[in-house]
Amino acid sequence: MTIAPQRVVTLHYVLSDRDGSVLDDSRARRQPLEYLHGHGNIMAGLENALAGQDAGAQLSVTLMPVEAYGLRDEALVREVGRHAFPVEEVAPGMRFQTPGDDGPEIVTVLEVRDDAVVIDTNHPLAGQVLRYRLEVLEVRDATRAELAKGHPLPPGTDPGEVEDKKVP
Repeated sequence: MTIAPQRVVTLHYVLSDRDGSVLDDSRARRQPLEYLHGHGNIMAGLENALAGQDAGAQLSVTLMPVEAYGLRDEALVREVGRHAFPVEEVAPGMRFQTPGDDGPEIVTVLEVRDDAVVIDTNHPLAGQVLRYRLEVLEVRDATRAELAKGHPLPPGTDPGEVEDKKVP
């Protein structure tokens, strides 16, 4: 079956930076990625590269920063009050997940001062060229419940428990 909108794709990937350093490897974690094609579940650059591929396909994709996590925006580096952190000990390099306007965002601590903390809310991979090696394991039609939710559902999910808002 060919990758197209309304289909669930299962794949393994190796994500590397420009220099070839591996940043993530789904096979090493023994956890393939599963996504619903055409629903914005993955970066548009990857989705475009995968469109039209079949199960068994292997491909390499290089994404420029604007196709991946965007360019770095220095306006997203700012100072916040020390009280904004839920833990006593805060150190440079620590990361926290916080609610953002468009969903959860990752905050990286850059500097800790007596009464303030300098944080960076750019995605940790913003500004980087990303290289993916992809292997398509399976392509199948999405269920009505998956289309209603906009993403794949775990095996064994009872469709009756899924609120159907997207599909008439």
